[in-house]
Amino acid sequence: MNDELSRQRDYWNREIVQFDAIYSRRKSRFSQWLDRTFRRDMYERYAYTFTHAEPVKDRDFLDVGCGTGRYAFELVKRGCRHVTGIDISEQMIEHCRREALAAHLSGKTEFIRTDLIDYVPPKRFHVCIGIGLFDYISDPLPVLNKMNTCALDCAIMSFPRRWTWRAPIRKTRLVLRGCNVRFFTRRQIDALLIAAGFTGYSIEKVGKLFCVSARVK
Repeated sequence: MNDELSRQRDYWNREIVQFDAIYSRRKSRFSQWLDRTFRRDMYERYAYTFTHAEPVKDRDFLDVGCGTGRYAFELVKRGCRHVTGIDISEQMIEHCRREALAAHLSGKTEFIRTDLIDYVPPKRFHVCIGIGLFDYISDPLPVLNKMNTCALDCAIMSFPRRWTWRAPIRKTRLVLRGCNVRFFTRRQIDALLIAAGFTGYSIEKVGKLFCVSARVK
């Protein structure tokens, strides 16, 4: 694991409880208000993902950077055949495995500590998901190339927008905590998707993000 991935792993190992609380909403009312106000696009990208993942029933999914498994477990609830989640944080993966075991979902889920470049998929998945992933990758093209080869149908992704008021604040906050973050323009995303060989795609502005649904070659 290179130095960049090691720093990212260490950051997410530390932040697992705070990160999951955004979705679980196990926070004070004031903190929940802050999330609804300043992190609304995290909930919006969640809705975007499941809209563009349809049909979910009886299909296989790969969730890259699965975090605490919020997307993976929702896919199972919606009837997917199987979902594999991968993440570089061992704390995230252990959390997912415990949740799957407790909910009796181990047969429909698999969680693996790895990054996508090193991952050797046993098959191709109908849909690959990379939500909240490209924020933290300095060289996105190899990851996009791999997602294209892993998917049978499409890839669903999010990219943080560069020219927003929140971008410099978020950049400063994360860098001070040992986690670098990257922001994108629509033109950069266009160039990356074309270079990765996606045959067609849509880019939608979702809050301070760009959300993408891209068909594979």
